[in-house]
Amino acid sequence: MLDPKLLRSDLPGVAAALGRRGFELDVGAFAALEQRRKAVQIEADRLRAERNATAKAVGQAMATGADAAPLKAQGESLGRRLSELEAELEAVQAQLQTLQAGLPNILHPDVPEGRDESANVEIRRWGEPRSFDFAPLDHVALGERLGMDFEAAGRISGARFVVLAGALARLHRALVQFMLDLHVRAHGYREVYVPYLVQAAALEGTGQLPKFAQDLFRVDGEPGFYLIPTAEVPVTNLVRDRILEADALPLKFAAHTPCFRSEAGAAGKDTRGMIRQHQFEKVELVHVVRPERSYEALEELTGHAQAVLEALGLPYRVLALCAGDVGFSSAKTYDLEVWLPSQQRYREISSCSNCEAFQARRMQARWRNPATGKPELVHTLNGSGVAVGRALVAVLENYQQADGSVAVPPALVPYMGGLTRLTV
Repeated sequence: MLDPKLLRSDLPGVAAALGRRGFELDVGAFAALEQRRKAVQIEADRLRAERNATAKAVGQAMATGADAAPLKAQGESLGRRLSELEAELEAVQAQLQTLQAGLPNILHPDVPEGRDESANVEIRRWGEPRSFDFAPLDHVALGERLGMDFEAAGRISGARFVVLAGALARLHRALVQFMLDLHVRAHGYREVYVPYLVQAAALEGTGQLPKFAQDLFRVDGEPGFYLIPTAEVPVTNLVRDRILEADALPLKFAAHTPCFRSEAGAAGKDTRGMIRQHQFEKVELVHVVRPERSYEALEELTGHAQAVLEALGLPYRVLALCAGDVGFSSAKTYDLEVWLPSQQRYREISSCSNCEAFQARRMQARWRNPATGKPELVHTLNGSGVAVGRALVAVLENYQQADGSVAVPPALVPYMGGLTRLTV
């Protein structure tokens, strides 16, 4: 959530900043609501003071034996009017809160201009795409020979699900264990296990609600659980409503969870295979840092995701997302895209974002600044370290052999019990 003080003091500036995203802020509507809130607040404060003065006068009249009835009637009238104003103020504040909750984060000045992904800027590449002396297959054709079953998943759950079996299921598990070990042992993260069901307040805190309700799976009944779309939600909310001491920062969490997304906004996209599914798994990385360190932390976080792909020997590139492609809660995002031979292009496998104080303000996540002794908002960052299903896809396609088998990347061999090849 944006700073309400900034909205009140520089509404045109905020509108211009959000315009970089292609987001149009209704300045008139917001200004009218704020003007009404201010007027009602001033009048309510005036009536409250008058009521208090009247109550004091009633006490003085009764102490002297004077007739206090007119003053009591006046006090009751003031109380009724004050109750009406307080109800009106609450309604106006709720409207402002709803409007503010729908505003995306303000972008960092370094974010490239542009309206869509075509304007994203490539920062660097690593690795050379493999040259095949045979026609490479896609992950579906490879996987169906090795234990990837979309038909069985369809009978159970419908489209955009998969069943993995045998060595392929083990490879999926090996990727998870490898990533967690790398991030915990080499990168200094604290592994956490978190709920897969959360309440609406947690999703509001990280910015998925109210804007992206259509992309979520809501569980019927009370108290109104949602399946998590990413571990970012429960992990980042670990610092919700907390004041952290300075020496506790930075916090670095790693979590492996399934993720559940309706893909309502992606109808017809990537319907073949495991690229875009309703249920998939990720190893998520979350940083909670002092504000002055957050952009240093973004580079560090991105480097940790890159380390996974480099250890697996998978060619990738890093993109700085343009203004129109940066996510709702983020001020700046890097995407990592891995090379897929079957598509002859790079596909997203990780997004690493600095949300600055946007999520912290929604969650009231703070730290005590020793320089002032006062609580201040932390900065939060998150990134995939990396998406497990897409890593599996990339391994299958990049390590495939002419006979349809798939070599196991050396980094995963210890997690596969010494198995070096997946065979038909």
